Amino acid sequence: MSKTKSSFFCQNCGYESVKWVGQCPSCGQWNMFVEELVHKETGKKTDNGWDDYNEEKRTAKTISLKDIKSSEEKRLPTTDAELNRVLGGGIVPGSLVLIAGEPGIGKSTLFLQNGLLLKDVTVLYISGEESEQQIKMRADRLSSAGPAKNDNFYLLTETSTQTIFKEIKKLKPQLVIVDSVQTLQTPFIDSSPGSVSQIRECTAEFQRFSKETNTPVFLIGHITKDGSIAGPKILEHMVDTVLQFEGDRHYAYRILRTLKNRFGSTAELGIYEMTDTGMRGVQNPSEILITQKEDHLSGIAIAATIEGMRPLLIEVQALVTQSVYGTPQRTVSGFDLRRLQLLLAVLEKRGGFHFGMKDVFLNIAGGIKVEDPSIDLAVLCALLSSYEDTPVPQHICFAGEVGLSGEIRAVNRIEQRIAEAEKLGFEKIIVSKYNQKGVSKQKFNIEVVTMGRVEEVYRYLF
Repeated sequence: MSKTKSSFFCQNCGYESVKWVGQCPSCGQWNMFVEELVHKETGKKTDNGWDDYNEEKRTAKTISLKDIKSSEEKRLPTTDAELNRVLGGGIVPGSLVLIAGEPGIGKSTLFLQNGLLLKDVTVLYISGEESEQQIKMRADRLSSAGPAKNDNFYLLTETSTQTIFKEIKKLKPQLVIVDSVQTLQTPFIDSSPGSVSQIRECTAEFQRFSKETNTPVFLIGHITKDGSIAGPKILEHMVDTVLQFEGDRHYAYRILRTLKNRFGSTAELGIYEMTDTGMRGVQNPSEILITQKEDHLSGIAIAATIEGMRPLLIEVQALVTQSVYGTPQRTVSGFDLRRLQLLLAVLEKRGGFHFGMKDVFLNIAGGIKVEDPSIDLAVLCALLSSYEDTPVPQHICFAGEVGLSGEIRAVNRIEQRIAEAEKLGFEKIIVSKYNQKGVSKQKFNIEVVTMGRVEEVYRYLF
């Protein structure tokens, strides 16, 4: 005999309460509690569907750390070099990966394409959002471009986890892709699909399945209007890897970014181009992130940054104009607003430039977001170029962090940045003089200019 009860769940963190409260005691958010029906089983849960998937059952026992043998994690490499890079070298068996992104950004296309390209792997694609006919049409479009055909690719349009695991038990796939986790529903909880308790329980079931059967699982997820992953925050703690698929729908380029990775670096970045025949990995993103222009224009500087293991050259665009309304505006795209205000204060104090009555607009070209502090020097030079209305010479790029006292600080992996600038045909790169130890100028054909303060850079350029 089972009894039904309702609970209140915080939509932000998943905290459970027996009564409605205004402020969540766990995360401090207001008006986030929603009532959900919770169906509690008095007896043992019924068969999940994978209980006898593996003949060998894992028995829990205490073991000394020194008795555990170290071994390299065996990975399943995909044909997609960008996805391999972001995952840390390929798909780890038994890993649970959550991919989140805006609607229409290309999440389903990317993972359908990758599933079709894994020829020797049995792939099960579970869709709770599209019909079999819709997925077939998309697969035909992807296959028309070339080798995206897989005879071991299977499709299941189902939302009940119990039915899904029964089908998994019959098929025994080597990779499972779920699109999307918000549409799944477990029979053990009575609330509607997409609610906090449903998302948490369905993810927990796939987590148990992936660990017990050593099968990698990709969960495609939705995001909320403020850009965070839909569902409780605990969802990100449960999975091994969290990937964010982002980009501006007005551009053809998409960025796959790692937010969490238990099997690799969290600084990696994959860049894709959206084409008629699916996602194409961009091998040399520096060329697409720098606009090819004929005229010398003011307010533009090129920064040599590093994302993960990959050096990138990025174009920084700035516009400084007289403020019309008395209150100056500060508008940024792809850069931290507080960092911009800090750099403007440095220019005001150390350089004597009066930005106090100027509107400042800053944009990172290509629609990407940059967090590397080595972009500071390029931002500063773009601002000064627009302020003076004098173009920065086209053959110069920059790599340096700017301190509060106006000094140019050293950045890491400077040789990779210099090599990337040389490869793209730049003649000079301005770096911090404190980077001199890490640079042997003889092995580069590009001129490395070292400087210590912001005033020196201003005198050199303008």
